Amino acid sequence: MKIMRGADTFTESLFSMRKLDDFIPPSHPLRAIRVMANEALAKMDRLFAGMYEADIKGGRPSIAPEKLLRAMLIQVLYSIRSERQLMEQVQYNLLFRWFIGLAMDDMVWVPTVFTKNRERLIKHDAVIEFFNEVVAIAQKKDLLSGEHFSVDGTLIQAWAGHKSFVRKDDDDQDDEGSSAGDFKGSKRSNETHQSSTDPDARLYRKGKTGSELRYMGHTLTDNRHGLVVNARVTRADGHAEREAAKIMINDARQALKDAGAEITLAADKGYDAREFIEACHEMKVTPHVAQNTSGRRSAVADTISSSAGYAISQRKRKLIEQGFGWAKTVGRMRQAMVRGLKKVDQMFVLNMAAYNLVRLRSLAQVRL
Repeated sequence: MKIMRGADTFTESLFSMRKLDDFIPPSHPLRAIRVMANEALAKMDRLFAGMYEADIKGGRPSIAPEKLLRAMLIQVLYSIRSERQLMEQVQYNLLFRWFIGLAMDDMVWVPTVFTKNRERLIKHDAVIEFFNEVVAIAQKKDLLSGEHFSVDGTLIQAWAGHKSFVRKDDDDQDDEGSSAGDFKGSKRSNETHQSSTDPDARLYRKGKTGSELRYMGHTLTDNRHGLVVNARVTRADGHAEREAAKIMINDARQALKDAGAEITLAADKGYDAREFIEACHEMKVTPHVAQNTSGRRSAVADTISSSAGYAISQRKRKLIEQGFGWAKTVGRMRQAMVRGLKKVDQMFVLNMAAYNLVRLRSLAQVRL
């Protein structure tokens, strides 16, 4: 059979009868994620209404908060580095338009307008509420144990450099007489210096890493499937991990309907401190913390470390690293792209909400 060469022509139809949904494959992963995201957003209607109550009279319509949050999710899920690049890709990417809820002919927002509206969501803790609603979906699907948890922390590099780390008294000369922009050879600490671009960041090092301006992210995961049930960011210091862990596990205890239920908390050796172990016992939480026996006696009782549940918790706690790894590679949280503790916290929580949605979609596929 002979085949004729096709002509290299482009003829655009004046009208198209296809819907945007027709271009998205039925099995595309974003379909399931969008259904769950919309379910969570529907529960936030009262919060969204309260955010705009003061601007109802005489105001002009802003970006719908539901569309804004879906656009922020796309930025995380597809590792888009900036709002400007996000708006550029939404202009021509039909998949992004469909997920956000923009029609083919809808205008794409100006990057500065998008950023301004995002500030409103952060101000009203809408991202945290969205995270909580995603966790509620996991609970509804019976994917959480609600009693067995793991906790850990990770370092997040701040969007600030060493040259911004200057004396708090605004003196442009340090004690040794070197200029404020010259970090080498000078003694600087968080007590006497702070970043001029991000005052909430702290100079911190852990292990063999160098000292950098950083934050510390913390998560509490449920041991059944490794889903994140609590997330927060704090200033980086040597006690932040244990202090954040106490807050998060106490929240988990308060959320339990059965006040007498046994709760276990798995953690690495960094949490093996007498003060932390005693705090766990006071909250009626069994500390399944890895024993640190290097040169001292572990605060974790041998009766706990020899139990079968302890061995399971030590195996399950490694799931928490998957969330950190995902957030730092896909979600681009290795270095925060925003400044200030509240903004970094909200971006970290958004990343964990996106991670949960991806995990929920995968778990749903496994159950089929």
